[in-house]
Amino acid sequence: MHQCFYKFFVNLECPLEIYITRWYTSKMNRVFKTRAFTRWMRKSGLTDDALCDAVAEMSQGLVDADLGGHVVKKRVALPGQGKRGGARTIVATKMADRWFFLYGFGKNERANIDKDELKVLQEMAKELLGFSDQQLATALMAEEIVEVCNGNNEA
Repeated sequence: MHQCFYKFFVNLECPLEIYITRWYTSKMNRVFKTRAFTRWMRKSGLTDDALCDAVAEMSQGLVDADLGGHVVKKRVALPGQGKRGGARTIVATKMADRWFFLYGFGKNERANIDKDELKVLQEMAKELLGFSDQQLATALMAEEIVEVCNGNNEA
């Protein structure tokens, strides 16, 4: 996905003189889900497309809650339901290029996660977000994580 940015420069000696600089940036979002999240996803009916859409929203700052330790909560709509009655997902991210869906639950299943669960999820986030490219490839080969989509919105 390419984004176009414009920067305006005003010549202070001649305020009517404005310079416009344009540049492009390419943002590569790689989205993953853990094995446990994948199992929960199948039961809930949540789709990979919904996860990719959620990451697109989070990339723009639309996060439901920052839980600390690079862990955020994001509501995701389930098929036939809106976000309000849908699923809650817990995601590990530095709001940059890698996004890991760690845990999910329905609003009707529970209200939230507790402090002990959050601590474990923060430890998982620290480990996953610290992976080198080689460690990431190893985890993918071992099917500990699955790539959902990348910057081209495909896995």
